[in-house]
Amino acid sequence: MIQSIWGKLGGAGLGLALGGPIGALLGGVAGHMLVDREGSLFGKPPRDIVFTMGLVALAAKMAKADGVVVDIEIEAFERIVEVPDTEHDRVERLFRLAMQTSDGFESYAGQLAEEFKEEPALLEDVLDGLFHIAKADAAIHEAEYAYLKEVAAIFAFSDMDFERIAARHVQRADDPYLIIKAERGMSDDELKRHYRKLVAENHPDREIARGLPPEAVKIATERLAAINAAWEQIATERGIR
Repeated sequence: MIQSIWGKLGGAGLGLALGGPIGALLGGVAGHMLVDREGSLFGKPPRDIVFTMGLVALAAKMAKADGVVVDIEIEAFERIVEVPDTEHDRVERLFRLAMQTSDGFESYAGQLAEEFKEEPALLEDVLDGLFHIAKADAAIHEAEYAYLKEVAAIFAFSDMDFERIAARHVQRADDPYLIIKAERGMSDDELKRHYRKLVAENHPDREIARGLPPEAVKIATERLAAINAAWEQIATERGIR
């Protein structure tokens, strides 16, 4: 089982090693803690820490932007990220610290984009996670949607890519084809091949094999469920067996 990040946080040294606004956030919440992870002052922090801290920061800035009660956003975050009961207070402290920092969401998104520029799938995981948090109150509000679109642009996703990701979370008439990034004019055989390729590319086992954190695996699991649901709708409409 992949260790959750909460057992890896070794103190302010991790923040110093990472640098940037996410590093400052991490160092701020670690604060007085002693560095207890060997090499944390000199080695680059694991990417699961970068991923989760970035998701916290962007979710917190989204909460501040849309005015939603932050407790709802924290609860949604904890449904995605594996947070032991003993760490709930630290998560809340992270959220509130991120909301108060002078760094704008653009700086956090920009650092994530740079850190994961070779792994756009991880950036898509971050967006999926943010969508799950945004719809925690049963609706994605206009301000949240605009915020997420700006984050996607910083991540270098095209408008079409953003609409494809959004379609997994926002109901639209053409949902199923948009979700699996398929053309309605494709033949049944083409659609089958496309769907199977998509499943292979988005299967949670692939995330596990790449050593990604449980948070990314959980997001991939929900994404695959959305892809499968879209395929079932298409297959039913077309009578594909």
